[in-house]
Amino acid sequence: MQTFVLVVHIILAVLMIGLILVQHGKGADAGASFGGGGAATVFGASGSGNFLTRVTAVLTALFFVTSLTLAIFAKKETTDAYSLKSISSTTSAPAQSNETSPTAPKGGE
Repeated sequence: MQTFVLVVHIILAVLMIGLILVQHGKGADAGASFGGGGAATVFGASGSGNFLTRVTAVLTALFFVTSLTLAIFAKKETTDAYSLKSISSTTSAPAQSNETSPTAPKGGE
């Protein structure tokens, strides 16, 4: 499930980048006054602005949802790993010390 959400997330990111790069900015309207109004004929009388803006808004909302979903998956994975670590540390035997006891003779004494 996490892999599927990640793949959808990446596809949404690429689509958003493409749509944002295709849209024209506020300064592009000045060029239309010199005869550059070709986009209005392709997307109808209202132009491409409304259509592309709505699609970008939908993709942004879906991207936000997939981001939150991936964050939830990551939090759950971290919490599960932490709980498994704490369970294994409480059930394991205490570690043996390699130090010599204070009553044992040291070295060549």
